[in-house]
Amino acid sequence: MKISETPIQMLTEENWKNADHQLLAKMLQEFMYEEIITPKLLSETENVQFYEWMDKTGTVYRFQAKSRLFNSFYVLPESIEIITTEVKDIPLSLVLLLGIQQEGNMTGSTAGHLVKEYLHTLVADTHLQERSKSSDELTELDYAELEGEMKGHPWITYNKGRIGFGYDDYIQYAPELKKKVPLSWIAIHKDLGTFHSVEGLDYEHVMEQELDEKARQRFEIKLRAEKVQEKDYYFMPIHAWQWDRVIVSMFASEIASKELIPLGEGEDEYLPQQSIRTFVNVTKKNKYHVKLPMSILNTLVYRGLPSERTVIAPEVTTFMKNILENDLFLKEECRLGLLGEVATMNVSHRTFSKLAGAPYQYLEMLGVVWRESVYQELQDDEHAITLAALLHVDHEGTPFISKLVEKSGLTVEQWVNKLVKAILPPLLHYLYQYGTVFSPHGQNTVLVLKNYRPERTIMKDFVDDVNISDQPFPELSVLSPELKKVLRSEPPEGLTQFIFTGLFICHFRYLSNILHENERFSEYRFWGIVREEILSYQRRFPHLEERFKLFDLLRPTFTKLALNRNRMFDYGYGDGDDRPHASEYGKVSNALYEVASQTPI
Repeated sequence: MKISETPIQMLTEENWKNADHQLLAKMLQEFMYEEIITPKLLSETENVQFYEWMDKTGTVYRFQAKSRLFNSFYVLPESIEIITTEVKDIPLSLVLLLGIQQEGNMTGSTAGHLVKEYLHTLVADTHLQERSKSSDELTELDYAELEGEMKGHPWITYNKGRIGFGYDDYIQYAPELKKKVPLSWIAIHKDLGTFHSVEGLDYEHVMEQELDEKARQRFEIKLRAEKVQEKDYYFMPIHAWQWDRVIVSMFASEIASKELIPLGEGEDEYLPQQSIRTFVNVTKKNKYHVKLPMSILNTLVYRGLPSERTVIAPEVTTFMKNILENDLFLKEECRLGLLGEVATMNVSHRTFSKLAGAPYQYLEMLGVVWRESVYQELQDDEHAITLAALLHVDHEGTPFISKLVEKSGLTVEQWVNKLVKAILPPLLHYLYQYGTVFSPHGQNTVLVLKNYRPERTIMKDFVDDVNISDQPFPELSVLSPELKKVLRSEPPEGLTQFIFTGLFICHFRYLSNILHENERFSEYRFWGIVREEILSYQRRFPHLEERFKLFDLLRPTFTKLALNRNRMFDYGYGDGDDRPHASEYGKVSNALYEVASQTPI
């Protein structure tokens, strides 16, 4: 592509300034929550506080904010005023970042990489402004297509950093560009790669579903031309970006020895989802969703596929589904759906896998996870959305959830009651009864709607996010030594954090604010409904009383986990042998405790 043909028409001054202003507001409120900045309270009128923060250069930020439960804030974007003696010729969001860097706790290297991530995020946000649909339109949009309209992680401020992507990659592969793509395929010698699946599903069955006869014949002709035997190889999909930017160089020896052979593209078309590396088949929707490694750094981690978890994923699926199938509460009352990771392939790099302390990104470069399709889990009158979609606000300021409530014919309170009842009971039951958690953030939790009303949930992403208790529960005695070795075991508060931070802080905190601001639905009432659902579950299963105390979701405070602080001050851009985890910083007041004693406003 010639530079004069680069599609940059959306990079207008107006779009850029709007994106920058929105990012600045997000940074201020999330940095206040994580105590990265501590503005001075100047005054307060009618539940609105007027704050001021000054950096070391004398630049003053004044803005209005509304305090929220969980020691959170909602910054009013239109109220932000910046007072400075200097002419600011860089984005305002980056002025704030530089001001924080000058406080002395962030290295120049970290700040420099963050500038890059923020600039990538701003470019993506300008695209989203240009191409956005109305919330009313989104309520009718298909699951796979809806993902392309989303704005990314609500808490992480550098949420579309995508280090490793050039602009050409962004245009081709970013989910918000909504470009349907075929998947590329390679042949992997059976001495190099391994195939794993749930019982009753073998490699040939996977290939019969995923590759049509035309593609299979093309690939067989390619292998014959290379003078090798098909029976010695596995066919495996791969992301074209990963092939170009990583695999050809890192696996050059295996390519030279014909242990790894490029085959071409499949016939089906796919849409990338918010994670970028997960694809939904839009040609034949009942085919598997495909998760592929991409060695880009986005949000906190490189988006590869950890070898040991990829290998064990089908066994994790079997464990989680066995719980579901043998528990009438989960299966018949909650009607929980699980998108099993039923087949996987893993290719470990022969050198990096032997290197002590190798950076984790080099242990996650090549593999695939075949996940059951969400469409196979749905009844004819059901419609699926990711939970993250509920936080979307369109370019006219209309929340997606407002349109769902309107079309459902329910009151906001009735709708929220159904939402909480659809989500919480199965998560609580896995935690309390089985000492096991998903990571139920907005992308992993799929909300099933019926007539625009919350009906039930479907959970996904086991390869990365299933964790277990470190307590000697009999329910966990069935785990194989291999599973115990790979699954992270957490102490009680650590396990409880998956629901507390993963769902309440990372999602419901924002959802309750949207309803408070746009529907005049008190956040106290919202959290009162959440609290009552937990108590209702506990009344239903009194024999688990000791575990309710152990995994106490109603306690006054929790350790505060911090996602922006992790990147900015703690982990930075280090390249360790394990994925970074959220930082711990101070305590956060629990709204579920506070609403028990405070009068709603």
